[in-house]
Amino acid sequence: MENDAFSLGVAPGGLKDRAEIKLMVCYLLKTLNKSLTRTQISEILQKHGIANYFEINGAVSDLIGAGQVTSEIEGEDELITITARAELSVAIIERDLPRSLREKAVSAAHYVLKRDRIKKESDVTVEPYADGFHVTFTVTDVGAELLKVTVYVADERQIEIVKRNFYENAADIYSDLISSLTVE
Repeated sequence: MENDAFSLGVAPGGLKDRAEIKLMVCYLLKTLNKSLTRTQISEILQKHGIANYFEINGAVSDLIGAGQVTSEIEGEDELITITARAELSVAIIERDLPRSLREKAVSAAHYVLKRDRIKKESDVTVEPYADGFHVTFTVTDVGAELLKVTVYVADERQIEIVKRNFYENAADIYSDLISSLTVE
């Protein structure tokens, strides 16, 4: 295929054709059988250098304009959903996308969706303390507080690091802590 897409940030073997990027967006929505926000789509396809940010967003806009996906504002997010017509088309041509890219995209999607779910189920608060900050992580499930941990960090850079690591590893942190505390 002809390279008609901006390729800055695209890894070797990534998608550089706007039609392929649109197909990948539809493939993701069909495979996950779930609506995604425009931000999630962009993050998923950028994670492994599959496609360029600007081209991803252009592809989503093209798909909306063609009626292949729908766009609905939900809170602060733009939720993108594949249409039945586009699902049928994707089923026929999805194999045109390299298998490795399809697998990377689905893997990245699972990562992003898990992280975003944890962010919704968790709360992080920061309070000044002595010469640094207390960062409190709270994990809830069905309204019940499962875990609440407060750690001291020295500066704002560390705040961002521990927050990111918490969101990326909350399930492991919870499970490791429970395992450590319940060993006889």
